[in-house]
Amino acid sequence: MAASDRKSVKRLFTALMTGVALSASILPAARVFAQQASGQGVLNPRLPDNAKLMLAANELVYNKDAEKVVATGGVQMNYGGYQMVARKVEYDQKSGRMMAFGNIELVQPDGNRIYADKLDVTDDFANGFVDALRIETTDNTRMAAQKGERINGEQMILYKGVYTACLPCAEQNRPPLWQIKAERVVQNGKTHTIRLEKAKFQLFGQTIASIPSIEVPDNTVKRKSGFLFPEMSTTQNLGFGLVVPYYWAISPQTDATIKLGGYTSQGVLLDTEVRHQFEDGLATLRFAAINQLNPGKFDEGTTDAEKTFRGMVGSTGKFEINPRWTFGWDVMAQTDNNFSRTYDLEGFSQKTHTNQLYLTGLGDRNYFDMRAYYFDVQDADLKSEAEKQQPIVWPVLDYSYYAPEPVYGGELSAKVNFTTLTRYNNDFTSLSNGNTRYQGLKGTDSRLSAEVEWKRTYDTPQGVLLTPTLAARGDAFGIDMRSPTGYGGNYNDTAAVTRSMVTAGLEVRYPWLLSTPNSNHVIEPIAQIFVRPDEQQAGRLPNEDAQSFVFDANNLFERDKFSGYDRVEGGTRANVGFRYTGSFDNGYSLKSIFGQSYQLAGQNSFATRDLVYAGNESGLETAVSDYVGMVGIDTPYGITASLNGRFDEKTFEVQRTDSALGYNGDRFQTNFIYTQVAAQPDYGYDYDREEVQNNSSVKIGDFWSIFSSVTWDVKKSDVNRYGIGVSYADDCTVFSIVYKQKRDTDDESANDWSIGARISFRTLGDVKVGDTDVSNFD
Repeated sequence: MAASDRKSVKRLFTALMTGVALSASILPAARVFAQQASGQGVLNPRLPDNAKLMLAANELVYNKDAEKVVATGGVQMNYGGYQMVARKVEYDQKSGRMMAFGNIELVQPDGNRIYADKLDVTDDFANGFVDALRIETTDNTRMAAQKGERINGEQMILYKGVYTACLPCAEQNRPPLWQIKAERVVQNGKTHTIRLEKAKFQLFGQTIASIPSIEVPDNTVKRKSGFLFPEMSTTQNLGFGLVVPYYWAISPQTDATIKLGGYTSQGVLLDTEVRHQFEDGLATLRFAAINQLNPGKFDEGTTDAEKTFRGMVGSTGKFEINPRWTFGWDVMAQTDNNFSRTYDLEGFSQKTHTNQLYLTGLGDRNYFDMRAYYFDVQDADLKSEAEKQQPIVWPVLDYSYYAPEPVYGGELSAKVNFTTLTRYNNDFTSLSNGNTRYQGLKGTDSRLSAEVEWKRTYDTPQGVLLTPTLAARGDAFGIDMRSPTGYGGNYNDTAAVTRSMVTAGLEVRYPWLLSTPNSNHVIEPIAQIFVRPDEQQAGRLPNEDAQSFVFDANNLFERDKFSGYDRVEGGTRANVGFRYTGSFDNGYSLKSIFGQSYQLAGQNSFATRDLVYAGNESGLETAVSDYVGMVGIDTPYGITASLNGRFDEKTFEVQRTDSALGYNGDRFQTNFIYTQVAAQPDYGYDYDREEVQNNSSVKIGDFWSIFSSVTWDVKKSDVNRYGIGVSYADDCTVFSIVYKQKRDTDDESANDWSIGARISFRTLGDVKVGDTDVSNFD
């Protein structure tokens, strides 16, 4: 075939691809409310200039007199990664028209397929049409039209167009779950817009929305101002809410989302977020406000009920200074202490919102993190007592380092922590036993801590593993805090205090490997001893970061079991126990830990009274600790179980239990968590606590599921929170509806119950009604 004829075939392929671009245009047209579309979708696709043409047909005829090239019978073409088959392909050089007939199928390099019955286009691609057009993309979206037409090289028009992301229904003559139909879809290549005329959105074959005419950007436009999908909610004291978001593309680097919401009980809420993209990061500014119409709907004596005008301003930022360093912030200020939580402002609705400014660095062998904190407690207390008791941390700095090379054959590491905080109000709790817990003192507290550790593991010929440890730590305190009234722990009110601790330790492990024809087992007895002096200033200094403490199998073999730097474990202590792991050929696996800790000499830090009674009633306050153990099992049938417990060292009475039982199958999933804690009067709990939590879901048929979440206070015989939902999910549509309720008598959230729903059409977007996370009760 002559070069000119090959050029004609190239033009034919470009014409066919023009049809593909036209059909793909329906996708962003259907996404009426999308912020931006993806894809190129150009009206004049390009083929490689150096691409080679492969053409096969039963008959190829070039009629010089009629100046026609005709390929008939099983025509196959491969050009520039595009493949096409047809019954007949014809090029008329006189009229300048190119045509393809009969079962046309074109496969693009990206895998998308176009089908048509007839294609007729001029060789300058300015005009043409295609009959019975159908497109199937690799992500299972489908587009079809009775006819497509190109006019004057600028417009592409689809007549009777249909778009859906649903797979064809198995039943004959049954429409897809959802689809969009339009009398005409017009793409303007000059203005880069798509106009839908007489568009209808159909669900289960029924029209649920009609749009006489709407114009949207085509998918060559990445950002375009316009309305997004509306959001809805139904809650106890806000009523029904409808939020209409508007996306505003301000500049290539800046955009905004403006939400105008109306609540039947409280009025109109304005919520706006502005985003600016820098070269190395993103910064946002958020502000929202409402003038409540009916504050009396909320509980009397709460912030929600007492405030009429309410608002907030928030900002976030994250910047990648370089591949190792990150800088950012997350801050919020509001007119009262519960606005963002009551109106569920995404990103700012936590029960405690942590305002912070941070700088982090991550290297191969070191880590740096510096942060400043302010804790915004969102509750309905008019006096904001809980928030006023929180400290302002400025800052807390953590640095860790691991030597790149062995030192005397072992691993050398170091870590540094610096913390400065200020509290403007005392934070204390009067206990029923007459004691007082001082969670925080008014004033400023600064501490610098540095620790170096070296350890090395030796493998003896007998198989015993010996790991000696050497550690040294120093702390310097600068204290300007009000002395606790009535505290009997000899509080040290000196402005500058220092403290040190050195430790020499040895761990002995003797792992036994037992193998059978069907299983392998490792039993590992472990014994540790740590020799060190008594804790200096025990109980005499503020304790800000070592208040929470749970003694269990997870920290049995820790050198320092305290959770923070303000306390440090002292005295000579031994930890003894064993670890076991087992695996079976039939898919079962087992693991367990059991042991006990002993205070051999010196002062027991966990028996020393401090401001928050850290360590008291923990099981470590006696010379011989409680027993701790853990056992877990995984089965090949989807069943998992674990039990973590602490048992009295004399009576073996259960002091604490954390257990879990779960099943994960194709149709049914469930997970039970049981927690039991004996009374701890020094922590403010005069009663035993016992709670069961469950999350479950069951699949009904191929598409429907029922799921639930429940929390049961066993001691009070009360279901204090629960949620239940139903969902439908197939290849193109997700739908769910959820009801949630809280019964916590001491919880001051504005809405005790809510209804949430969500429907998501694949490739189109979501329509939400409230929160559909059944396990989230914040």
